[in-house]
Amino acid sequence: MKSLYEALEEYLSLRRGLGFKLKKDGKILAKFIRFLEEQGACSITTELSVQWAVKPVNAQPGQWARRLGAVRLFAEYLSATDPQTEIPPKKLLTDHYRRRQPYIYTDEQIVGLIEAAGGLPSTVSSATGLRGRTYYTLLGLLAVTGMRISEALALNREDVDVQELMLTIRGTKLGKSRLVPVHPSTGNVLVQYSTMRDRIYPRPKTRGFFINERGTRLTYGEVQRTFVQLSREIGLRGPCDRRGPRMHDLRHRFAVQTLIGWYREGLDVGRHILELSTFLGHVKVSDTYWYLSAVPELLHLAADRLENRNGGKLP
Repeated sequence: MKSLYEALEEYLSLRRGLGFKLKKDGKILAKFIRFLEEQGACSITTELSVQWAVKPVNAQPGQWARRLGAVRLFAEYLSATDPQTEIPPKKLLTDHYRRRQPYIYTDEQIVGLIEAAGGLPSTVSSATGLRGRTYYTLLGLLAVTGMRISEALALNREDVDVQELMLTIRGTKLGKSRLVPVHPSTGNVLVQYSTMRDRIYPRPKTRGFFINERGTRLTYGEVQRTFVQLSREIGLRGPCDRRGPRMHDLRHRFAVQTLIGWYREGLDVGRHILELSTFLGHVKVSDTYWYLSAVPELLHLAADRLENRNGGKLP
């Protein structure tokens, strides 16, 4: 009989072959198996599954539910070969997760953030000016395309076609890829950045499009730290605030501004929203519709449109 670790490897390999990344689930389930070993258990039981799921006592109920959900899927797979496996019932732990209310940046805040990025000082002894230009370009690109920060950092040089004004976003959720067109003005900024980057590092150390002053691909950690620094500098956060507007909110702003623009132009949002969903790389169109209820201005515009269609009366 296979060990639980061997079964886990097969399970992860199977699901990843279907397009799921499962980076977090792989780590979570490995910890769960270690817990089972510590308890002297050879099979998954509902009691031990719940006991492990709520082990981080200070965690939110939603996190407990997600931990148990990962175990349940693995248990379903394992039960085909191990009849002793118990599958925890669905909704045994309730997920109370609610999506965080999006922060919608103003035009002035976007300009301030990008200008502050352009003025970032060098962090190495031989100043090149590359750091400021890198963050100026990166944050500007996030603002005008609605890309995820992970997608921007994963861009390789060959993914940025400034001739065709097209970005290729590879390996997003469920392993899908998509094309993102950019405006000529954005293309010009990308050319300016790549020209400066290649002049400073004529022999690339990485295929990455965005690099740091060491010539290596930018990492999420260093970008997050710099973003917090910039947001404090322009007053989006207090000097000691750990929470505040996020980089991901640049994506929210793009989606919301696009929808508001469509409403004001009198376009049929229901007909075009699938285009926006595809552009953003949403797995479900419901993720895009969420903005209609999450942002008051959009909710009012949608209600007004519905009221006008019904002769001034809401249904």
